[in-house]
Amino acid sequence: MANSSKTGIYAAIGANLAIAVLKFVAASFTGSSAMLSEGIHSVVDTGNGLLLLLGIRRSKKAPDDDHPFGHGKELYFWSLIVAILIFSIGGGMSFYEGISHIRNPAPLSDPTWNYVVLGLAAAFEGAALFLALKNFNATRGDKPFWFALRASKDPGNFAIIFEDTAALLGLVVAALGVFLGHALNNPYLDGVASIVIGCILALTAIFLAYESKGLLIGEGADPAVIQSIRALVQADAAILNAKRPLSMHFGPNDVFLALDVNFQPGLSAAEVEESVDRLEKGIRQLHPDVQRIFIEARAVSKERTNKAQREETGIPLAR
Repeated sequence: MANSSKTGIYAAIGANLAIAVLKFVAASFTGSSAMLSEGIHSVVDTGNGLLLLLGIRRSKKAPDDDHPFGHGKELYFWSLIVAILIFSIGGGMSFYEGISHIRNPAPLSDPTWNYVVLGLAAAFEGAALFLALKNFNATRGDKPFWFALRASKDPGNFAIIFEDTAALLGLVVAALGVFLGHALNNPYLDGVASIVIGCILALTAIFLAYESKGLLIGEGADPAVIQSIRALVQADAAILNAKRPLSMHFGPNDVFLALDVNFQPGLSAAEVEESVDRLEKGIRQLHPDVQRIFIEARAVSKERTNKAQREETGIPLAR
């Protein structure tokens, strides 16, 4: 999954860098506020891709004394920074350019440059989004798309998909602003388009920040994974009962798992150890992303078991 995420990020960086140059060239020739906002948007997206690559690299650092569980959450931190940059620079500059253009509208000029650049940008962005969606669909299985996207623990997937989608929406808005501005001979519409682009970026940033916050706080494993682990634990003959498994993602492919289990009464220490080893191997075989497993093993005495059974059936206890 990590390699697929990086492929999508590289594609997005290359597309956004090329698109940014084209948009700034078009903005310089036409004086379009919407095109300038789109150029800023592409520069921000390029930087965001680099930050996500930085987060992926730093998240792979080995554990140390200060970070015994590793640095996996670095990726979630940098995805939060990406959301902040989209909101502040991308959205903020688009709002500023739009308001500035409405207050001081530039004369309308030949829109040919804008249309050529917007068409090329749409082709680049569409290709990058197609690759990101292809990588994501390869990992989501049979889950509904929106549910899988919300449940994803990999910012390299959902951040790129939302950034590219926002970029395509921004291109549509910019094209409408240019077209309607010339069709209606109204230069103010170009500034309005820039403000709408700012709103799109702000909403995208809010969603990414919300998702990143949840991952930083600590989201558990997928409910289907937890249910599978519970079934595996309950099927072990050496285990009497167990509490609900506790889990937390330290990275897209790094899950911490804690189990609190009561073993059957009368088991020897060797039998308990064998059961623990059996559980760990079974869990890792089914779910390779579970990197760390901590099992709180409790032995239950026969007296405690008999007492619990009598209490459940209403049989009076012997005095």
